[in-house]
Amino acid sequence: MRELDRSWNLLRPVLLALVILGAAAVQAAAAQLQLPAIVEPASHEHHVGKVVFVELVTPDLAAAKRFYGGLFGWTFRDINAGGTAYAEVMLAGQPIAGLFQRTVPAGEHRQSAWLTYFSVQDVDAATETALHNGAKLLFSPHSFPDRGREAVLADPQGAVFALLASASGDPPDLLVDPGQWIWSSLITRDPATDAAFYQKLFNYSVFALPPGQHGQHFILASGGYARASVNSLPASRPDAHPHWLNYVRVENATATAARVAALGGRVLVAPRAERNGGTIALVADPLGAVFGLLEWPGTAARETSP
Repeated sequence: MRELDRSWNLLRPVLLALVILGAAAVQAAAAQLQLPAIVEPASHEHHVGKVVFVELVTPDLAAAKRFYGGLFGWTFRDINAGGTAYAEVMLAGQPIAGLFQRTVPAGEHRQSAWLTYFSVQDVDAATETALHNGAKLLFSPHSFPDRGREAVLADPQGAVFALLASASGDPPDLLVDPGQWIWSSLITRDPATDAAFYQKLFNYSVFALPPGQHGQHFILASGGYARASVNSLPASRPDAHPHWLNYVRVENATATAARVAALGGRVLVAPRAERNGGTIALVADPLGAVFGLLEWPGTAARETSP
């Protein structure tokens, strides 16, 4: 993960501002904007601590749709209300993400960024737990009729994340198809402390892998499934900002990375083998949003991390 961490953090300085401004605009438009459900048809499943949704905050919604549609075959349903532009992302008829446009003021430069949503049963209670354990509230709990109730926070080391009590239930614990989100990693200064924070918040089981020369690595699990990993920031980047990084499952990481470049994005770390038999790469869309590609050959949901 060291090459991934280094390249990712070179692009981080404006993430927090863009995500905060985007969340502010969504909440300001809450009375008019009807955010869609994350599961269709609705399920009765709830998996606390599972990453159940991601949203892209971008200054150019049309450009994002061209890029991701061309890359993954995603389709989009536009939702416009009160001057707020939002697109529901679909793959094979199922919602998998959202794209939210946040206009950048003239003279400013902000790159796109993905925001990671974790399932909880009670957003207000989870928010209080997070605050009691050192988190910062960026936007208070707010309800959307079809989406559910959500809040946005920064963990004690500054990584931004969101809580969601989905009104339509959570996606099932099954191996996702190519084009869907398969894994999330937290890159942070003090992995042990941050792992303990998320353990208190989501009641995770935490598994520490043997530390290597580049730092610590923890697996966060619940309900018999690995949910995410926590990894050290590179020692060479003491000024880097902690962050969540999400991976999309792909059939061929090398071919998909080449497609990223052809569509105007950037390959930050070329495809390489990862410890569990898969292949990973780190890429950015044309407006700077960073995400991972994971070529995963398994037939079951992941039990370990990149």
